[in-house]
Amino acid sequence: MTRVAAVDCGTNSIRLLVADAHPETGELVELDRRMTIVRLGQGVDRTGRLAPEALERTFAACREYARIIKEHGAERLRFVATSASRDAENRDEFVRGVLEILGVEPEVISGDQEAEFSFTGATKELTGREDLRRPYLVVDIGGGSTEFVVGGDRVSAARSVDVGCVRMTERHLVHDGAVTDPPAAEQIAAMRADIEAALDLAERTVPLREAHTLVGLAGSVTTVSAIAQELPEYDSAAIHHSRISHARVREISEWLLHSTHAERAAVPSMHPGRVDVIAAGALILLAIMERTGAEEVVVSEHDILDGIAWSLA
Repeated sequence: MTRVAAVDCGTNSIRLLVADAHPETGELVELDRRMTIVRLGQGVDRTGRLAPEALERTFAACREYARIIKEHGAERLRFVATSASRDAENRDEFVRGVLEILGVEPEVISGDQEAEFSFTGATKELTGREDLRRPYLVVDIGGGSTEFVVGGDRVSAARSVDVGCVRMTERHLVHDGAVTDPPAAEQIAAMRADIEAALDLAERTVPLREAHTLVGLAGSVTTVSAIAQELPEYDSAAIHHSRISHARVREISEWLLHSTHAERAAVPSMHPGRVDVIAAGALILLAIMERTGAEEVVVSEHDILDGIAWSLA
């Protein structure tokens, strides 16, 4: 048994998992799992730089995570940074700050590495499930990018494309510095065209239509599941391994795209940090289901974070 701590710092959120890993049994016993919306990728698509206020929000979360890691006595720590910090001109500032606070240098991993971690985290506990046929298509819809991974026992093809809920919102749904409430038809059409172009790019590498089971990861997908189930609050146990039909995803996506900020914020399971970006995330999921012909998506709360933890074990 090894006590490990994994940190995944994405475009929209930073997350921590402290767990005891049992490589022989394939069991990962969760001790602490948490998420903080920091919007590290705020404005990166437009400016190419990490904003000072975004860096400070991220460092504040890191200081809190450092305290938790120390309390649990984790033996190993790995900090993985994804899309926003990979693209930014001033990423050295980010690296220095994390090193000072947590004592490890963030690994700004490639999209392919990100995809492999996501696949391991999402599918490790699906092994042996007769109702879920292989190969799997694991889709991790992040803030700045989306990872597509196809595989059975192991990854056979993977691709990361620069389309995510924050990037699409900032590129298409913001007007005069504010998110359009609700967006105009032409804004939605332009966003959809961007998503379809990204799917074309992904399909050059990953056989999206050949998988038998679609597995969806990250906050956009889990939030859509919470809405689909009409949960009175966000409930990880109810969301993990839930299934959402294509028709229900389309219905929710349509509602989110035509709702106001106040209507979205009133959803009891909605994290405040997702209110303005969830519509774009839901549309990405819908476009993927339409492209692949998937009748349903299996939702996983276990993702890149769990894959990072396994890499330490």
